[in-house]
Amino acid sequence: MNLLDHLRRMAGNNLWSNDRLYRAVLALKPGEFEAERTSFFPSIKATLNHVLAVDYLYLDFLEEGGVGAAAHDDFVPFEESEPLFAAQLVADRRLIAFCDGLSEVDLDRRVITDRREDGMIPEKIGDILAHVFLHDIHHRGQVHAMLSGTSVAPPQLDEFLLDYDLKLRKEEVERLGLGRQTSATS
Repeated sequence: MNLLDHLRRMAGNNLWSNDRLYRAVLALKPGEFEAERTSFFPSIKATLNHVLAVDYLYLDFLEEGGVGAAAHDDFVPFEESEPLFAAQLVADRRLIAFCDGLSEVDLDRRVITDRREDGMIPEKIGDILAHVFLHDIHHRGQVHAMLSGTSVAPPQLDEFLLDYDLKLRKEEVERLGLGRQTSATS
């Protein structure tokens, strides 16, 4: 597997993990989504809104959309989990489409990132993608931990990449259209 294939699989994992996490979040009792909790952001709601706002920012950089820091700064947080989930799925599909359109050479191509007062900083696409995946995994872990203090058990999020685990995720992978993400079909 080359780096590009790995990043494509990580984009698929991002969709799959978010789908699993949000399905748990959608099952929360009233008040649990916005309830104050111990974490970097004070609630599941705030954390998931942050993930989406940052995804919008980096998607704009990667797609060279020209919105810049405003993609994050002008983000209006969602109050309810259902529309937030829908918006996250759209962003995840954009990220998959972006990765699918890349070549190996593109990973070293630089795009401009708007760092507000620090200026316009060129960054490599491969580095941005690695950063986005780490960022999202980090905050999904926080939501996963916060779910432990709710009426809903946190979902398993670490069984995506191995052939052995396919039996545990086959229906989800097919429903999400991620069949190409399995090494059995690669």
